[in-house]
Amino acid sequence: MARLSIGRLAALGMWAALAVGVPAQAAAQSGGRDKPSVPLTRLEGHGHIHLDGLVDEPAWADIEPVPVVMYSPIYGGEATERTEIRIAYDDRYLYVSGRMFDSDPSGIRANSYTRDGFSGDDQFSIVIDSYNDHETAVAFVVNPNGARSDRTVWSDAEFTAGTRPFNSDWNAHWDGLAQPMAEGWSAEMRIPFSTLGFQNTGGDVTMGLIVYRSISRKNERHVYPDISPEYGFFGFGKPSLAQRVTFTKVDRTKPVYVTPYLLGGMTQIPTLLEPPAVQAAYWDTTDEPTREPGLDIKYSPSSNLSIDLTANTDFAQVEADDQQINLTRFPLFFPEKRQFFQERSATFDFATGGITDRVFFSRRIGLDRGDLVRIYGGARVVGRAGGLDFGFLNMQTAPNSGRAGENMGVLRLKQKVFNDNSSVGGILTTRVDANGERNIAWGADGEIRLFGDEYLTLKWAQTFDDEVVERNPLDAGAFFAQFERRRQQGFNYSAQYRRVGVDYLPRLGFQLRDDFTLFGGSAEYSWFLGADSKMRTVMIGGSTDHYYRNSDITPESRTIAPMLLLAMKSGAFMTLTSRSSFESIREPFRVASLQINPGEYWFHEADLSWRLSRGGLLRGEIGGSVGSFYDGRRASLQLSPAVNLSSHLELRPSYDINRFEFPGQSPLTTHLARIRVDYSLDTHLSFSALAQYNSTVDQTTVNARFRYHFHEGVDLWVVYNEGYHMDRTNGGIDPRLPFSAGRALMVKYSHTFTF
Repeated sequence: MARLSIGRLAALGMWAALAVGVPAQAAAQSGGRDKPSVPLTRLEGHGHIHLDGLVDEPAWADIEPVPVVMYSPIYGGEATERTEIRIAYDDRYLYVSGRMFDSDPSGIRANSYTRDGFSGDDQFSIVIDSYNDHETAVAFVVNPNGARSDRTVWSDAEFTAGTRPFNSDWNAHWDGLAQPMAEGWSAEMRIPFSTLGFQNTGGDVTMGLIVYRSISRKNERHVYPDISPEYGFFGFGKPSLAQRVTFTKVDRTKPVYVTPYLLGGMTQIPTLLEPPAVQAAYWDTTDEPTREPGLDIKYSPSSNLSIDLTANTDFAQVEADDQQINLTRFPLFFPEKRQFFQERSATFDFATGGITDRVFFSRRIGLDRGDLVRIYGGARVVGRAGGLDFGFLNMQTAPNSGRAGENMGVLRLKQKVFNDNSSVGGILTTRVDANGERNIAWGADGEIRLFGDEYLTLKWAQTFDDEVVERNPLDAGAFFAQFERRRQQGFNYSAQYRRVGVDYLPRLGFQLRDDFTLFGGSAEYSWFLGADSKMRTVMIGGSTDHYYRNSDITPESRTIAPMLLLAMKSGAFMTLTSRSSFESIREPFRVASLQINPGEYWFHEADLSWRLSRGGLLRGEIGGSVGSFYDGRRASLQLSPAVNLSSHLELRPSYDINRFEFPGQSPLTTHLARIRVDYSLDTHLSFSALAQYNSTVDQTTVNARFRYHFHEGVDLWVVYNEGYHMDRTNGGIDPRLPFSAGRALMVKYSHTFTF
């Protein structure tokens, strides 16, 4: 889709909830791009820092706080609370401390103890462009409870080709603690240089650095260096705008992390027994016990190279996917959540358009049509040499359901050219099974910052598959081109062209649709209101996509979507979208149980959504749409509130309902209900449960996870999964379906040893 797509709307909404009140002169601000590097304080001669969350060591008193400015709700305004952030380092660690003063300590938001959780909490964070490449970074966050979260950032925090430029599922080795103060709260972080990849040429090391503090109930953010919100919703985390800082006499240590695990449990699967084995058909239960060891090894022989090895890889602790109701004729896309594939995942990214399409999609490894497939093991090598990023991944899977075992590999290269925001690269993926059947994909891409905020992105990918006899490069290829302005204030635009051939089959990637040519684009204008206005930002814009079949150059799909976005100083925002769609259907398909017949359809919908402030005690979003849908009508409502009953317990229910009325067919109402329960006694012991009901399959699923985190790298997991048939009539055919569709109970213990 064009740039102003669903993912783009979400990005704009999150950005608008942060940015406001940019003075006229801010347009000329260069952010951190042209600022000279400044030296940081080395602790040598200043004393030792004991990590306890209390900023009371004499060493901190010798260090001047960095000069923070208000980023939101009013850029450049006077901060309502005092913030003191100090930074130091020694041979092995980067230290960061914050004293977050608050005139109303009872108003401090400390709602979560969960790792990587966010429940509207106050936050203290550092973003580090450790490679000094103005494009990638890692971020570390602590809330007032001492709960930690971390993420990676790439593409300079820009939503290029429809992809999210950050990954919150990444976890790293580091420490952070927080403590209450009579006048607020304080926090300390200790980040090993071994966790930060960087270019070490034997002299001083330069990195980019951003630190910030957020006061959730006020939607107030203090940031260093001075960054204007005109640079986007994640502008306060853009690597290109970071303050350059200098470290002397640092050399990344070379630890080896060895993580063995033990997994045990039982899976019970309903099995239908039929005559003549028994007198009458009935359901029995097949027990499949699990007793397995596994091993992960992580080693960094240099400051810019990381090697990961895995044997008998297991992902028992991974949370379940959110259920979805498919309203299209295309497959659903589920994001990767497995930790092994999170480390430097951006290195392997090769998006080819939309928010889903890519040459490499790691969920193809170890998952086959929703079934888990044993991974015997594999290796990953990721690094950087000069301006060249490189990544290599190879995994071997076991046979599954009559399919032979497969070897899957990917090689990715990306070289900086011209400037810090331009690069060219290539990718190669292979998928070969034990019978010799092969699928190979290769691609080349370039992302060039032409001038100012104008970017040109070009991508080409081609596949070779043993099932495809004709290998015309155009028919077996995918081409993507986009010209865009990446700026949030004032006029912004994009123009896009895509062509995907009928024989393009990236079996180690994801491709939503094939055999089409797309012309798309977007335009928008945004402005910031003054300090006296209750509104923060107004944005008007629109997008359009036009898909044509390659076979006969006839229109297949069209979308025209004007949009209005209003953001409030409280952090709440509203989006209103009018969407006109055209679909040319040549093969019938179903939406739930409704039949969509061949034909050409124009239909029109209006969408309205309202997101509450993320800092409120009651958070969440309400949205709905109404209008025509193919040759019928559809009305939908989505509710997703979140409430913290205490700092230990959070409830996040959600409910989606769709009502369809089609001529000649009975009306249909679909329901998708979820409830998430997160309980954390402290930062060590936590319990989470996700229950989901999907009316289209009339099933309820439960995923419950208990975790005891002894300390960094040592965890005990107890995971329970079960599905339930809500309608057991089995269409009137005997025997009735069993209540349980299958269950699994797993216990996993992992222990990381550092050498």
